[in-house]
Formats: sequence, structure tokens, C-alpha cells
Amino acid sequence: MAGVRWHGGGRLAYLFSLLTQIFMIASIQGKVTYIAEDYLVVEVGGIGYQVFVPRPFPSQVRPGENVALRTLLVIRADSLTLYGFPEPEQVGIFELLLGVNGVGPRLALEILSTHSPDTIRRAIIHEQGELFQQVAGVGKKTAQKIILHLEGRVTAREGFDDFAPASEVNAEVQEALAALGYSIVEAQAALQTIPNDAPENVETRLMIALQYFS
Repeated sequence: MAGVRWHGGGRLAYLFSLLTQIFMIASIQGKVTYIAEDYLVVEVGGIGYQVFVPRPFPSQVRPGENVALRTLLVIRADSLTLYGFPEPEQVGIFELLLGVNGVGPRLALEILSTHSPDTIRRAIIHEQGELFQQVAGVGKKTAQKIILHLEGRVTAREGFDDFAPASEVNAEVQEALAALGYSIVEAQAALQTIPNDAPENVETRLMIALQYFS
């Protein structure tokens, strides 16, 4: 995991308290008040959220326009950064890319700014590393790592296979784990430790999943 890990019951309780307050940001809908090259400020309830988005989306909206984005909050030791996506499948691709060693959130966003999810899937399936090398910051070695890490985890038609959470509750737990900096591989491994008869609520399942990392 990149960032901070918490251990012990008291700290897990504190962690969950924080998650319920700010980390469960799966989507955002509000008015655009500021537009930069790679981010928007979206106002919700009088609060402006800085949301980094793939290009060319910032050029496609105007100040005062309402937008709805799927989001992922990435936590680092010194920062909380919110990433937003106009297309739901972009979130899944983004999470998969974050699981590749050497690919951080900014580079993953740059990949999604350069290529569509369909193009990324085809590049992985057909081992077209040159498509990834078209992205600023991606060299031959990184392109190869992306393909090696993700081949078999995407399909041309559906985009994701066994990496899809089995339920909506598990999807929320996975998003919470991703927000804490765990890769999608780590999150999936933690989800598999949750008993089938565990209560169908995010709070309980998240606490169980976090025990996997303690």
C-alpha cells in the first residue's frame, strides 16, 4: 500500500470514522465554478471540490454547467486528491492502472487522457505497447509492465472479468480500499477474505477486509 497503514482495533475504528466522513466519495454532481487544463472545481452544497479529470473533458464544459462524475479519492501520506471521470468504465481502467508498479494516479490519468477505455483494452489484449508509448511519461519498459500486469484482466467486450466486485456493497468496500491506496489486486484479495454470511453493509465488510492487511 502507498501511504499510511493503520493497525489495531482503535485505529481501525478511527479509520472507519474518517472513511464515513470524507472517503466514500464514489460520485460527485454539482456546478462547475472553475476550469483548468486538467481539473475542475465542482461546487456541491456551497463547497468547491477540486477534481482532476481526463482531457479533453475540461474543454467540453463551461462555468456554471452542472456535471456528474464518477470519482475516486487517492490518499497519499501528504495529500488527498480527487479524480473524476465522465464515463463510468474509465474508473475501472484507472483503478487497474494504479495496480501497475510505476504507474501513479497522474500517469494513469494521462493514459486515459490520451486513449479511450476501448483503445486501452485493445492495446492490452493485442500487446500493442506502442500505443502506451504514445502517452507522455510512458516508456517501453512501463508499457510492457502495463501489458504484463493487466493481460487476462480485461476483455474486449466487457472490460473486466473476475475483477468486478460480486455485489454493490463489495464495490463500495473496494472503492474505500482503493481510496486508502491499496491496489485493485490487494483490494480483491482482501474482499475474498470476507465470509459469505457477513452482514451486507459496508461498515462491517470494510472492517473485515482491513484485517487482511494487519
